[in-house]
Amino acid sequence: MARLFGTDGVRGVANEGLTAELALGLSVAAAHVLTGVGAQGAGTAGAVEGAAATPGEAARPVAVVGRDPRASGEFLEAAVVAGLASAGVDVLRVGVLPTPAVAYLTGSLGADLGVMLSASHNPMPDNGVKFFARGGHKLADELEDRIEALYREHAAGEPWERPTGAGVGRVKDYDEGFDNYVAHLVGVLPNRLDGLKVVIDGAHGAAARVSPEAFARAGAEVVTIGTDPDGLNINDECGSTHLAALRAAVVRHGADLGVAHDGDADRCLAVDAAGEEIDGDQILAVLGLAMKEAGQLRKDTVVATVMSNLGFKLALERAGLSLQQTAVGDRYVLEEMKRGGYSLGGEQSGHVIVLDHATTGDGTLTGLMLAARVAATGTPLAELAAVMERLPQVLVNVPDVDKSRVGTAAEVVTAVAEAEAQLGETGRVLLRPSGTEPLVRVMVEAADIEHARTVAGRLADVVKSALG
Repeated sequence: MARLFGTDGVRGVANEGLTAELALGLSVAAAHVLTGVGAQGAGTAGAVEGAAATPGEAARPVAVVGRDPRASGEFLEAAVVAGLASAGVDVLRVGVLPTPAVAYLTGSLGADLGVMLSASHNPMPDNGVKFFARGGHKLADELEDRIEALYREHAAGEPWERPTGAGVGRVKDYDEGFDNYVAHLVGVLPNRLDGLKVVIDGAHGAAARVSPEAFARAGAEVVTIGTDPDGLNINDECGSTHLAALRAAVVRHGADLGVAHDGDADRCLAVDAAGEEIDGDQILAVLGLAMKEAGQLRKDTVVATVMSNLGFKLALERAGLSLQQTAVGDRYVLEEMKRGGYSLGGEQSGHVIVLDHATTGDGTLTGLMLAARVAATGTPLAELAAVMERLPQVLVNVPDVDKSRVGTAAEVVTAVAEAEAQLGETGRVLLRPSGTEPLVRVMVEAADIEHARTVAGRLADVVKSALG
């Protein structure tokens, strides 16, 4: 039986793979696992302002629930709220806000859990349910497994223990969430953005209001695109996965830089004044140097995944910094940051985690900190990002193969060793089995793009022959 939880919550086509019934059941299970309702007939935490029990009632656990603007989020939010309240959890409904805002509010309000309804950068028909534990932290695999096991047990017919009367949860809209989150973002900036013109692409998503407001409060002149969500246009030829409109807007308006978010605004990519893309690796390099200068980069180390460009590692080494690498996925970056006590990490895709100020990737915070560095130094973004030279990177997907043998098949292992010897210190090879499909991803970096393509093609042929 396939695991419901993927690398970032439970996702699927809304009303098909991800139904209201599934969202409701998962929410009840999460309430039991994360708050202890039903374990001893009561919740585990005191009341939160705005969701307090009335006099004479026992304090109930509290959940923060938010969503992105997808049309399906409306009925899925109703299902999640119903599930939580039916389990005896008070709900603070914060409406359309970014994923990191839900994480922040879960922690700052002292709530027992948070729930975000979003499929991030996925197309509009998809949606997802993501849970945060107390403090606004992503769930460990063990907690997700417990929630899934409990959900399946009750979906098979085991009745839930349900409160009645005054024991059921109450639901309230928490309208202060927007201002509280924006104030937090602006409050942690090292300096203001006065004098900068910034174009923001909100992907018609969860950051459509938050990001422009935060940049404006920080002093920037703001131009917006992709900030008119209608429930159907999220990520539609806009945002961090489609940068053409942002590139054009930055050049047209003569802006200093542009910032692009994805649907739930947990990531950020940027564009310099000439309309050139600044990816997550370059953003990490710029912020890493800034944090080292300010004495905020713990252990002089940045955490990133194995997919980061080799040029990023070389740039850090030149600056006297270390790179700690993890498996692909921002959750693995976060786990390593917590384990090693590091303060900065992220992915090439624009998930950047500044652990002193956020418990998860925060696209608006990332954009603000990048702009703050431009403002503080008076140096154009292109010049700041030039600290890192991106080496040509070629990625080839090899489908319909036995991905479980990619690290053990003798023919493949030999071919990889030969390629690595040929590339030397100016190149890199990575073979990675897909987490969701029967394919192997072959990634090759080299100083020359044609060389990278030749090596990648040769390795892809070996993988197909040996594992097909």
